Amino acid sequence: MGHGLLERLAVQTAARGQQIVAIDVREIDEASRRFTQHAAVGDICDRTLLERLQSQFEIVEVYHLAALLSTRGEFAPETAHQVNVVGTVNLLRLAADEARSQGRRVKFVFPSSIAVYGVPDLATKKAAGTVNEDQFLEPHTMYGVNKREGELLGSYYARHYRKLAKDRMDRPIDFRSIRFPGIISADTVPSGGTSDYGPEMIHAGAAGKPYACFVRPDTRIPFMTMPEAVGALLGLAEAPESALTRLVYNVTAFSPSAEDFAALVRRAFPGADISFSPDLQRQTIVDSWPEDMLDSAARRDWGWKPTHTLQSAFHDYLVPKIRARYS
Repeated sequence: MGHGLLERLAVQTAARGQQIVAIDVREIDEASRRFTQHAAVGDICDRTLLERLQSQFEIVEVYHLAALLSTRGEFAPETAHQVNVVGTVNLLRLAADEARSQGRRVKFVFPSSIAVYGVPDLATKKAAGTVNEDQFLEPHTMYGVNKREGELLGSYYARHYRKLAKDRMDRPIDFRSIRFPGIISADTVPSGGTSDYGPEMIHAGAAGKPYACFVRPDTRIPFMTMPEAVGALLGLAEAPESALTRLVYNVTAFSPSAEDFAALVRRAFPGADISFSPDLQRQTIVDSWPEDMLDSAARRDWGWKPTHTLQSAFHDYLVPKIRARYS
């Protein structure tokens, strides 16, 4: 998501006379680096690096996209906590320090996740259907726990930071968060995320490789495309604060079953070899996420609306680009 966001932000910041400072644990590729004025290689857990950047730049907005995702987080939960929570605290503290230094609030945009939900069982999931922002917030994964903690930390820094300090600045951070569903990108190869079974099917079909899906055919969670996700982040960031009634918003576009994905792949790539071989542990994670998310607050407060249905996402966005990659 960070790479797509850089390109869109570059247009805005140029018009405002601002610069983009990017941080990644690896060297940022040349295609993305051209959208930045400074690209640092490092870890958001490295306070020395963040302090150095603070000394060089006046930071007015933070887009915090760094995270260790759900599947990897279950293999190394303590590392996930360090990156996802301690790293988030470091950036929130940076934003609060910048707000005090500049005498004005700093905007902090935080992508959260459907992983914050923890529906207890399949019967409850089926009965619940579409859930709102305040239901079933008992996540089953370290990533979900971390993202929920990030939402709560953002609320604390935005509303209550240093509550008893005599020199405290009231509401130093303008914290805004989006709770994303599964995100499908035509430009990047899936990296083994828990919601990547849909994109993995498409890439396998286009490449002519067999694919054994790790969830049941009837598994259903919400999705959206990567361009929609980037657009949602920017839409929330640009919204007037007076219009916002929440700090954390759901957004979504379509909610297919795994079999719906498979049928579209077989239609687009005749001969695609797709089977289902559920992995019990990964299945339990996906089963704890709702079938759909209610995003009426985002639609009402800042005009969010999806640009794709499942069919248009597949035929207009995913298949042409992914087919070209493997042709």
